[in-house]
Order: sequence, then structure tokens, then C-alpha cells
Amino acid sequence: MDPDHVVRHDADNHRYVVEVDGQVVGFTEYHLRGGRHFFVHTEIDPEHEGRGLATSLVREALDDVRSHGGSVVPLCPYVAAFIRRHPDYEDLIDHEMMKRIDHAHEA
Repeated sequence: MDPDHVVRHDADNHRYVVEVDGQVVGFTEYHLRGGRHFFVHTEIDPEHEGRGLATSLVREALDDVRSHGGSVVPLCPYVAAFIRRHPDYEDLIDHEMMKRIDHAHEA
């Protein structure tokens, strides 16, 4: 884990970013609809991969959503995998919305 990083909410751009030495090196993007955060994409600059930055980024983003009473729809594969690996975040998922999305894809 890179000790010199900061995660912050960039609400104007609908994302959470991770910064190292004041530079944005990654983000997780979401769309907000009806109190639900639809996480759609997470990215870390290749030169900063392998330092645990994505894990820290997603953890802090989900903690922030929780602190505001929101829910998540993890469309981003990384966010979905993070929640599978950390079941204490499972309660944040809007399972009804996930079922509706799954059924829409089956049609």
C-alpha cells in the first residue's frame, strides 16, 4: 500500500480520485440516480499499479457512500470483485436494481 496517497470525492465529475504527490493517478467513476451510485469504471495509471491504490480508492469510496446512506450498483468489474472479497460491503448493494439489470440483459 502506498502510504503517500489521498482519496477524495470529485463530485463535480462524478468520481472518486486517488492522488499521489498531488497528482491524480486513478479514479472510480459513478453515475448517481435516485440515491444509487452506479459504479461503472475504475482505473489506475499503469505506473502506479500493484501498490494497493485501487483497493484503497474503492474502499474509501464505498465508505463515503455508506456514510451518506447511499447504495451501490457495482457495474464496474473491479468494484464488484472488491465487494465479493469484502462481504462487509455487501449491504450497500441495491440487489433489486441488480436483478432488474440482469433481467434486462437476458431479454
